[in-house]
Amino acid sequence: MPEERADTTRSKALETCNGAESLVATLVESGVEVCFANPGTSEMHFVSALDRIPGLRPVLCLFEGVATGAADGYARMTGKPACTLLHLGPGFANGMANIHNARRAQSPMVNIVGDHATYHERYNAPLNSNINGFVEAISHWAHRSRSPRTVAADAARAVQAARQAPGQVATLILPADTAWLPAERPSPRLEVDPPSKVSEGALDAAAQALTSGKKTAILMRGAVLHGDGLQAAGRIVARTGSTLFCDTFPPRLRSGAGSPVVEMLPYRGKDILRRLGGFEQLLLVGAEPPVSFFAYPNQESWLTPSECEILTLSHPHEDGSAALAALAEAIGAPAAGSGASFEPPALPPPGPLTAEGVMRIVAALLPENAVVTDEGITSTLPYASLLTRAAPHDYLPITGGSIGDILPLSTGAAVAAPHRKVVCLEGDGSAMYTLQALWTQARERLDVVTVIYANRSYAVLDQELRLVQAASQGERARSLLDLHNPSLDWIKLAGGMGVQAVRADTTQAFAGAFAAALRESGPCLIEAVM
Repeated sequence: MPEERADTTRSKALETCNGAESLVATLVESGVEVCFANPGTSEMHFVSALDRIPGLRPVLCLFEGVATGAADGYARMTGKPACTLLHLGPGFANGMANIHNARRAQSPMVNIVGDHATYHERYNAPLNSNINGFVEAISHWAHRSRSPRTVAADAARAVQAARQAPGQVATLILPADTAWLPAERPSPRLEVDPPSKVSEGALDAAAQALTSGKKTAILMRGAVLHGDGLQAAGRIVARTGSTLFCDTFPPRLRSGAGSPVVEMLPYRGKDILRRLGGFEQLLLVGAEPPVSFFAYPNQESWLTPSECEILTLSHPHEDGSAALAALAEAIGAPAAGSGASFEPPALPPPGPLTAEGVMRIVAALLPENAVVTDEGITSTLPYASLLTRAAPHDYLPITGGSIGDILPLSTGAAVAAPHRKVVCLEGDGSAMYTLQALWTQARERLDVVTVIYANRSYAVLDQELRLVQAASQGERARSLLDLHNPSLDWIKLAGGMGVQAVRADTTQAFAGAFAAALRESGPCLIEAVM
């Protein structure tokens, strides 16, 4: 058996081992299967250990933000951590934006960050930095290995911390000498406490609220948005007539035909207040009450209407899926709830391509069990509901608002789910943050269809300029929102990364290009010019 051969190979390699080898072996023993890496000098012993310790797949990323975003996508699709390999403080800092998105997604993530040898720190070499400060600012669990003899135990604790419900960011700083000096042995996998059980009081209060006859909104987040929890929520809706909602940017949502309809809250605060108006109670399942993404002059930040009572069924660290199942039983819900029917939208009429037209085509042609990743923002959010009755799929948007996540996220999702088509919806401005992800997709032959909404602007910022009451028609202000002069050439950009690309500026051309891309395997890109 391959697993037995791998265990034998690891055992022979670890008869004598250094800190890096004990680390890699411990990661494998702890269930980590993939490493998204952008290594440097201090990490070379880790890199070398990959050849002697089987079981950890290395994936090279040409920018640290790609590595961390890919680890986020992998975790969202598998529910388990990948690791990243980053180079000293500046390398970690390069990856922090997408670590932020992963943290907001409650994704389990293990970052291994190489550092100078312990005895070298006092010389203040050029790459010295406040690495502890960087790491502690954004990690739930952070630790610096002090000896090669403790590296393995430190790694086991890092994976354990990352896997703690609902999912955490764990970062281990690995000084170079703790990697190259002799170590003893790898550490065994550490067990993780299951999610906490929801209290009987919370269940009783929720059951009373749902059977009170009051108009109820149920706001869900986390694992309850896919799997058994979502099906239980559908049963509750069938019994009570409640409306299911999720955040504007859920970590992962099971959507399409067969799944209960979950409505994403609008992006703008005024629209959320308007949509929730009329609801008498809001039941939270792994979610927090909605707040405005930003503060705006003379607008509310707190977005639950004052007359709407808030109740909490489960907190993020609690087992919301089990709580929903118990709640469905408590209120006498039917054995099965209703799911969305398969009614994809009609294709748009021939003519110039629009953002709505792109989404109509995507929803109409989407293959079953695809993964849709979304950072189109102004081009996609108004039309995302078109996916509700498309073929069954998983929907993964950006979560933390730090743009530049979706190309890497798609990369990690494709590594996690190699037999599923990934459809990536991305704005042209956001895509430039992490363009290098296309290269990793080409090298790994990942099955990703990337759609670039080429509106030649930071369109969301144009809206923000007006909303914060700073509107200006001056050339200097406009120049910071406009992507012309020169226009981005996505055919050449994608080709330079090894990804085939086509351009479409009509509905007919886009529909043909998208259908062709779905028939092929491997990465491709469509520039949708609007």
